Amino acid sequence: MSVQRFLHAIDGVSTFMGKASAWLIMGLMGLVCAEVFKRYILNMPTAWIFDASNMFYGTLFMIGGAYTLAQNAHVRGDFLYSSMKPRTQATLDIVLYVVFFLPGIAALAYAGWDYALDSYRINEHSNVTADGPPVYQFKFMIPLAGVLLLLQGAAEIVRCVVCLRTGEWPSRLKDVSEIDVIEEQLAGSEYVDEESKKIAIEHAQDIEESARQRGMGGDLQK
Repeated sequence: MSVQRFLHAIDGVSTFMGKASAWLIMGLMGLVCAEVFKRYILNMPTAWIFDASNMFYGTLFMIGGAYTLAQNAHVRGDFLYSSMKPRTQATLDIVLYVVFFLPGIAALAYAGWDYALDSYRINEHSNVTADGPPVYQFKFMIPLAGVLLLLQGAAEIVRCVVCLRTGEWPSRLKDVSEIDVIEEQLAGSEYVDEESKKIAIEHAQDIEESARQRGMGGDLQK
């Protein structure tokens, strides 16, 4: 297996898990709508929906972390990063991954596993509301999120090594982006001429590239 296929394979795992967890948004929306209806229309609020909503949102947030890392979509606060050369970026990244990311996420996965097992052994239920639902299944999301982040973090370190050797960032497994939505919408429009479509798409691409170079998504290739 080539390095690029290895990287895309790990990206694929993170992307699959991220998209799978994204379906929880539908469940979360359903819970919130049901609670609003019951509370304000029927005057019959349900206590457990609050706990369930927290668990849905927490699972989505944790499992989606590896997917966000795979898409390089975590926001960077360092405005100097975008002006660095790829090898300098890779050097900085690999140091931060090894010194901070790996130890921190490994501790999360290790401690989270013990935390979840303890919760399962005692059949822990939520104490936020009266007669709260079980929460041990939710706490198993902590070590799972840690393992997924460690796997994606390993891929990011390999990317740094490749960049240090070649001077260019290797490609990522691309997912749908805003520019794809714009192109799809314009393609089906009967009221926009081809020249205007081209200008609009190019403008959207410029905005996306500007965001990438600020470290807010994608790779800086040059």
